[in-house]
Order: sequence, then structure tokens, then C-alpha cells
Amino acid sequence: MCENTMWPHRSLSVESHNETFVSNESSGFYPQLKQSEANADTKEKLPLRLRIFEKFPNRPQMVKISKLPSDFTVPRIRESFMKQFIDRQQQDPSCLFRRLPSASSSSCDHSKRSAIEDNKYIDQKLRKSVFSIRARNLMEKETTVNKILRACTTQRMLSGSFEGQPTKERSILSVQHHIRQERRSLRHGSTSQRISRGKSLETLTQDHSSTVRYRNAQREDSEIKMIQEKKEQAEMKRKVQEEELRENHPYFDKPLFIVGREHRFRNFCRMIVRARFNASKTDPNTGAVNSTKYHQLYDLLGLVTYLDWVMIVVTICSCISMMFESPFTRVMHVPTLQIGEYVFVIFMSLELNLKIMADGLFFTPTAVIRDFGGVMDIFIYLVSLIFLCWLPNNVPPESGAQLLMMLRCLRPLRIFKLVPQMRKVVREVLKGFKEIFLVSILLLTLMLVFATFGVQLFAGKLAKCNDPHISSKEDCHGIFRINVSISKNLNLKLRPGEKKPGFWVPRVWANPRNFNFDNVGNAMLALFEVLSLKGWVEVRDVIIHRVGPIHGIYIHVFVFLGCMIGLTLFVGVVIANFNENKGTALLTVDQRRWEDLKSRLKIAQPLHLPPRPENGGFRAKMYDITQHPFFKRGIAVLVLAQSVLLSVKWDEVDPVTFPLATMSVVFTFIFVLEVTMKLIAMSPAGYWQSRRNRYDLLVTSLGVIWIILHFALLNAYTYMMGTCVIVFRFFTICGKHVTLKMLLLTVVVSMYKSFFIIVGMFLLLLCYAFAGVVLFGTVKYGENINRHANFSTAGKAITVLFRIVTGEDWNKIMHDCMVQPPFCTPDKHRYWETDCGNYAGALIYFCSFYVIIAYIMLNLLVAIIVENFSLFYSTEEDQLLSYNDLRHFQIIWNMVDDKREGVIPTSRVKFLLRLLRGRLEVDLDKDKLLFKHMCYEMERLHNGGDVTFHDVLSMLSYRSVDIRKSLQLEELLAREQLEYTIEEEVAKQTIRMWLKKCLKRIRAKQQQSCSIILSLRESQQQDLRRLLNPPSIETTVPSEDTNAHNQDNPTQPENSGLQTLLSPTLSDRSGYRQDSADRPQRKLGQWRLPAGQHQTLSCVCPAGRTSVKSMVCKMNPVSDEASSGSEVKKWWTRQLTVESDESGDDLIDI
Repeated sequence: MCENTMWPHRSLSVESHNETFVSNESSGFYPQLKQSEANADTKEKLPLRLRIFEKFPNRPQMVKISKLPSDFTVPRIRESFMKQFIDRQQQDPSCLFRRLPSASSSSCDHSKRSAIEDNKYIDQKLRKSVFSIRARNLMEKETTVNKILRACTTQRMLSGSFEGQPTKERSILSVQHHIRQERRSLRHGSTSQRISRGKSLETLTQDHSSTVRYRNAQREDSEIKMIQEKKEQAEMKRKVQEEELRENHPYFDKPLFIVGREHRFRNFCRMIVRARFNASKTDPNTGAVNSTKYHQLYDLLGLVTYLDWVMIVVTICSCISMMFESPFTRVMHVPTLQIGEYVFVIFMSLELNLKIMADGLFFTPTAVIRDFGGVMDIFIYLVSLIFLCWLPNNVPPESGAQLLMMLRCLRPLRIFKLVPQMRKVVREVLKGFKEIFLVSILLLTLMLVFATFGVQLFAGKLAKCNDPHISSKEDCHGIFRINVSISKNLNLKLRPGEKKPGFWVPRVWANPRNFNFDNVGNAMLALFEVLSLKGWVEVRDVIIHRVGPIHGIYIHVFVFLGCMIGLTLFVGVVIANFNENKGTALLTVDQRRWEDLKSRLKIAQPLHLPPRPENGGFRAKMYDITQHPFFKRGIAVLVLAQSVLLSVKWDEVDPVTFPLATMSVVFTFIFVLEVTMKLIAMSPAGYWQSRRNRYDLLVTSLGVIWIILHFALLNAYTYMMGTCVIVFRFFTICGKHVTLKMLLLTVVVSMYKSFFIIVGMFLLLLCYAFAGVVLFGTVKYGENINRHANFSTAGKAITVLFRIVTGEDWNKIMHDCMVQPPFCTPDKHRYWETDCGNYAGALIYFCSFYVIIAYIMLNLLVAIIVENFSLFYSTEEDQLLSYNDLRHFQIIWNMVDDKREGVIPTSRVKFLLRLLRGRLEVDLDKDKLLFKHMCYEMERLHNGGDVTFHDVLSMLSYRSVDIRKSLQLEELLAREQLEYTIEEEVAKQTIRMWLKKCLKRIRAKQQQSCSIILSLRESQQQDLRRLLNPPSIETTVPSEDTNAHNQDNPTQPENSGLQTLLSPTLSDRSGYRQDSADRPQRKLGQWRLPAGQHQTLSCVCPAGRTSVKSMVCKMNPVSDEASSGSEVKKWWTRQLTVESDESGDDLIDI
């Protein structure tokens, strides 16, 4: 029995350990938290250039009082201390106080108030008096009520049974909403239940799993809060250190130790340096973000400051000016090219002076030289300034002047410093320099081992005499005749006794032209070329031919180890470090799926398909025909058939060309008919909404123009235009299929994401091209340096380097640029007069270019493109939102966006959410609160303005995923803060609406009671009229006394006193607030009316009753009078006992 009772607890303990292990392993925040913690540690310490002030003694600035006699001694007071009291108006009072702990902070740990709300809260509390005991009690009561409400809500959620629900697919929005509500309840510990002995094993497991989830959530929150606090503490410590240095050292944060910290000139320079375009277009009064049509252009303009934009334009113009330079058009001798140099140096001088005056040069917190980018800026500026001041007329090869000209070619690298995104790419690549350096050492060690072994094997054995008939080195002397090679196309027949043309050459014993293993350096160079898989077959063949076949294994083993393993490892480390520094490598599976989903949502666009015409006429039939799948497939087949016509070259003299062109004309007419049918079906405005339709219309118009020109001119140019139109038409087939369209969009997005890497590659290539013109602009032609591939101009140098990026014979071009005397003509005074190369320069130039561009940058580009293409090849199981969900949303969006503008008013979002079905459906009966949250999120996005297609889709995507698993740390914190704010505002709106409804109900009841009173008054007035004017059954003549009495008082209405008594108004209080003499007297629980009215009531009888009852009333007037009087008394008793004298006015005021 004991064992049976202990078994559930053991299973629970094992399960708890497993769940804890799985949660720890599956959580993606741990590596991100570690990285954030490391970043916080680095931010805590001041840089070394600022810590130098700590070595100097403290000299704080003291208060100086001039208008004080010298007889009085004044204590030494710091000026910063006095400014707290003197400059109080300039300080922000909210910054002087820290956040006060609220009474509900212990129970509401999940609440994250913003700084603005905290400051307002503190300001209000400071203006009021000290907290009273009553206020504290109220806050404690409020906290207790909140605890009870949360506990009840969580208990209701956990105790609810889900057995009776239907088995259909549930909306993911509803699921995620309940998960977040449950997690927030768990986070407050309201679900922690005590395990009782009478519970079953399933109940125990559920309770224990909830407890484990609560503990895990609490642990994650504590770790996140700890990292946040550590970051805040690090930033605070750094600010405190800076403030201490600023207070104790008067020269701290002073540019060049001259300009004051708050000097007007420095503030003016700061204003110029930091001025930038407001990309968000926020309203200065309300702070709301105004949505603009060209927001992408505005974001581009707000990327950098105005000053940086000017310098980017100046740098680009200077680079364009440098492209016109060559060894024959030198900047030293062409005044036009010198203008670009002067403009660049002048503008950069102004820029650096402004930035130095605003932020300092080196010993300030935001100095110009605070990182490698600032050092590079100063270096480029000094090189340009020195070269402009010098402008040497004679530049000897391999001299300091030529080196200065080469360093001047680094000018395009300024773009890396000016554009933040490109600076980020460089930082992400260089962050993994340690790992890249270690792998490089491994490869160099492998090459060194094989190089030393190759020297032992092949040193001196690869040399050979150029005379094929000589095999020994001792016999390789003298001259021999070498025949000239003749082209095979020339069938030259030699006469008898005639020899082939040739000439005499000296015999030379030499190594192969491009490589040898005579020493370790040459062997390392040869193996580096083999590592790139360029020319390794030639090396193998030479070794086999001159040493032996068995030695060919040497080169094969090196290729396998060095290239297949070592180089692949190098490239993998580069890509892995780049992804890790970018943050991709630290993502979990759910986070990767979320990033893929965001990328796919950016690709998604509205359908741009106009609705079907409402009437069932000719346009509707055309619409059905053009949207039919068979019609689209037929057009695609016709496009492919027209493209087949280009399988044969269209030549003017070829007789086959004209029939092919005629068939193309027929196809073009069919495409014209297709465009006409779509224009009729969709209307011109609806047809123009789609970009694909615009492209089809453009290509079709070009086809019509080609038909006219073809039959009018019929020459080679018209045939060329026809082929171009067919090629353009072939691209339309990509938009006719969903898969091809998504693939094309993926290519576009990949190129967009890798834009900065492509620009960075081009800038590096431009720097190498400028340096190549200086180094190898006059090198003589060789095997691969020729009139097509050379470095004579910057344009041709870019072409050669682009060829080297693809790996095409880069080693042979390098050896052509290494040519040395006696194979060239040297010149010691001017480098443009010699045709020799530079051995060391070529070695460093080509090897560094191939490693940086081909091994690093090109592989990074390939990795980014492959990563983006993985979105297209991802399966349905790996997707958070399937293509069917996106397609359904596009269709619903088309129903709501009737104008096809891509934006809808916020009021239509509710209608759109109600139309969604499937996994994006929102059940208003079960998830009414979620519906309110989603609507309010769209309202606050653009301050109630129009929302776009991607705004609504992004909101749905956030609501459809588990943000604790899918979002990264920073994004998660921001999203939780947003959702908490939305929940708070929706709760306020709900309470406000509930109060309004309550007030409406109260007013409705008041109006109803007032209407009852009025109806009673009217009925009483009618009854009194009938009583005062009873109908007479017998025809009698009125008495003379009565007529005389009515004639004496013609203006007095009949029964005025009784009417005033019985029907008072609520506003007129004179009816029941009279003097004691006129007011009805209550005596012994009864109402006593004035004496004058008793006589009037003596003849009261209900009017309008000519039946027997009226006769009885006439016969017995006393009983009728008593009954009417009792009714009046009862009515007045009810009215005066229920309501006070002023209750009517009070209710009306409410």
C-alpha cells in the first residue's frame, strides 16, 4: 500500500525533472541572455581613452562669489551642487526622483509602466500631501480585490472542462489568446494548488504540470528581469562614471580642451552635425505617427544625417573623378581632375572640423576617433591632404609617392563609415575574426606541412631544358632551332627540301613558368593556387611527367585535405560567425519559423483583382472567361510556343526568318485580344491596378509597334526588335503561376536583403581597381594580360577583377603582373614609363583580393541568398501560417478594400475580422475580449488613421503565435509591453462603457417614472374635468345664482385650486410648498383639505359616464365624493412617502 501511494510522487518528480530539462533546452532565451549579459558587461566599463582622466587628481569647479567682502570666509562649495538649487527651472523634476514603489507592486510583477506614466504619477504625488492612512487602506483594498479577481479567473480557466467542444479545427488566434491569459495567470502564482490525498493520478499530474509551468515562467521572468536590470545598471554606472569625470575634471568632455561643454558654438555645431530628416513624420503636438505614401523614400532619407548625405554625394563624385585617371591622364598634370581633389578635401575638412567641435577628437565620450571607422576617416583625410599639397610630378616605381597614390585609392571606403547598415555588415564580419584567424592558422599549418614535404620531394626536379632533345642539365647549353606553330586552318604544303618557319633560341634549364618547389615560399604560393582549384591539374601533370606517376598522389591528398575539408571549414566558420553575430545562429526552431513568417509576409501583396461585375451581362461573361484556369493555361502555352520561334536565328537574308516573324505576328494579335478581353472584363481602372497587367500591356504595345515597323521597314533592326519583344513576353509567364511568382519575389527579396553586401563588394572592388591602375597600369602584355584584360583604366580593371571573383585564371594574371627584367623595360624615375610589374605588390594584391572577395564576401552573399530561398522550400509543417491562410486573407481583404488602394479605414477592420474563417477566425461569443484587443491595436497604430494590408497581416501574425517561444528577447519585451498597454486601455474603455450604460439605465428609469407621473397627472386632470362638469341626464336650466357667480369671476378658471392641488409639476414647487395656511394639513395619518375645497368636492362625479353608475352618483353624491377623495389621498401618500421634496430636481440633474 505504501509503495502504491509513493509511486505517483516518484513519477511526478521524474516528470518534473524532464519538463524542466525540456523547458531549459527548448527555451531560446538562454544564449540570447548570455549574449546580452556579455554586452552589458562591456558597456559598464569606460573606454581606455576616457579612463586616463582617473589618473589625474580631482579638480572640481568651485563656486566663485565676486561681490563679497574679503573679511568673511566662504566654504568651498562645488558649482554642480549649487546648480541643483539655482538652475531648478532648467532641470526636469522627474529626473530627480526615482520610481516610488507602489503598494500593488508585490502582486502585480507583470506590470511595466512607462517612464512617462511614472513621471506623471510621481509629479502628482509630490504636488499633493503625504499619503494618508485612508489612501493606503484604499490601495490595499484595491490590491486585495485584484488578487481575488485574478485567482477567480485563473481557477475558472483551469477548472473548465473541454470535453463538450466540437472537434473542428480551432482558431489559432483563440488558442494563443487563451495561452497568454493562462501564462499571465500562472505568472502571478494564482494557480498554485495544494495536492490533496483524495485526488486521482491525472489530477495530480495536471496540478503538478501547472506548478512546473508556473516555476519555469517565474524563472524565465526572473532571468529576463535580471538581464534588464544588469543592462540598466551597466548604463547607469557608465553614466555615473562620466558624470563624476565631468564634475571632477574641468577638461573632460571639452573638444580640444578649448571649447566649453555648453558653449554656443559647440551647440551650433551639434545642431548641424545631428540634423536629420524625420523619417517617422511624427506630430510634434500629439506624438502620433502620420502614415505617408512614400514611407520607404522617407526612411532612406532619414537613414543618416544631412551632413553625412552631403559627404556621401561628395565621396561618390570624387570616386567618379578618380575613374578617369590612368597612367597617361594623371591627376598631377590634369587640372580638371584636380578640381575633384580640392572639393573632396575642402568638404571633408569642414565635416571633420564640425564633428570635432561638436563631439571632440579623442578624449570625449562621443569623439570622432572612438572606433576603427574614425581612425580610417582621419587616415583618408590626411592622405588626401598630403597628396593634394604635394602633387609630385615624378613618381618612381616602388617609392613613397607611389605608395601614397595607392593609399589614396582607399577613398571609397568612406562609404562604409557614413552608412550605418554597411558599418553593421563590417562589424558582423569582423566580430568573428578570432575564429577566422584560428581556421586560417590551421590552413596555413597544413600548407606549411605539405610545402616542406614538397620541397623535399620536388626541389630541383621540376626544372627542364627548353630543348626537348636535351634531358640533362650539363648538355643544356648553346642554341637550337624552334619551329613556329602554324594554324590548322592554313593548309600550307611545303616544297621538297623546304623546312617549317622557325628561329634560333638559346637553350635554358628552367622550372615551369608559374610554380616550383625549390624553396618553402614558392611551394606555399603553388599550394595556395592549388587551394583555389585553379591550375591544379597542370601542377599534377608536370609532377607526374617529370618526377613519376606515384608522386601524383601528393597533389590529390592536398586537394582533398586542403580544399574539400580545410577550405570548406574556413567558409563555414565565416558564415557561422556572421550568422551568430547577426543573431541568426542563436535562434531556436520557433524563432526561425517566426523570422521566416515575417519574411513571407513582406513578400505577400494584395491580389489587385477587381471584383466580378454585379450584373450578369457581357462584362461578367468576359470576366469568367479571363479568370478561368484553362484560359490562363492556354495563354501560357502560347507564350512558350512563341518563345520556341527563337530557337533559330532571325537573319534578314535567311528565307526561314520571314515565316517565323509572321507566326510571331499571329501570336501578338492573340495577346492583343487577351488584353482587350481583360480591359472589358475589369474596366481600364481595374486592369491598371495590377503591376502584372501593366507589364502585359507594355509588352503588347511594343508588339503592336513592332508589327507596324516590321511590315513598313523589314530590315535587320525590326527583326532584332521582334526578338526582344518575344524575350520580354517570356518573362510574363513567371506571373501566371503562383509558385513561379513566389520564386521570383523570393529572388527580389534576396537581392534586397543582400543589397548592402553587394554594395560593399563593389566598393572593395573599386578600391582594388584604383590601386591596380597605379600598380599594373603599364605592365606589358603576356599570356593573360592582353588588350581585352588589363589595368590601363579603372573600367578595364573592374572587368578584370570581376573575372577574378569568378576564379577565372586569377593565378595566371598574377604571374603576368610579376614580370621582371630582363623580360621588361624598367624606368627608375616615372612608373608610367616602365612596362615591368611588381612581384611583391602583385603577390599581396591578388592573394588578399581573392581571400577577401572570393572566400569571404562572395560566400556571405551566397549564404544570404540560400537562407532567403529556404522560405520558398519550407514545408507546411514548418510554417506558422500556411499559404492557404494567406490566400484566404488576401481574398477577404479584396472584399473589404473595394477601391483596391491597399489601405482601409480603421472602422472596416472589425468587418474584416468578422469575415475571417479557418485558423484566423475570431469567435465573438467566446473571444470577444480578443476581438476588442485586435481592434484597439489597429486604432492606436496610426492614431485612428487608415491601416495597410501588411499592418493587419502583421497584427494577425503576432496574435497567432506563442510570443514567448517565437519572438526574440528585445522583440518579446516590446510586444509584451504593447499587449499589456492594449489590455489596460481596453479595460478602461470597457469600464467606461459599462458606466455609460449604467447612467443610461438610471436616466431611462427616471424618464419612465417621470412619464408615469405625467400620465397620472393627465388622467387625474381628465377625471377632475369630468367631476367638475358632470353630464346631466335630465334637461335642466342652470340656476341664476350659478350664472351670476360665473359672470362675476370671468377670468378665474373653474376648479383652479383643485387642479393646483392634484396636478403639481416637479419644477413648480408652489403646488406642494405653500404656507401653512394654504398647504394641506395632515392630521392623524390623513390629509385634510382646505374648507373651500370641501364644498367643491361635494358635487364631484366622474365625467363621461352616462350609465347607471352616473345616476347612482347623482343619487348618492356623498359616497362618490368619499371615493374620489380617498383616491386622491392614496396617490398623494404614495408620492410624498417615496420621494423627498427635492428628489425630482436631483434626478433631473443626474
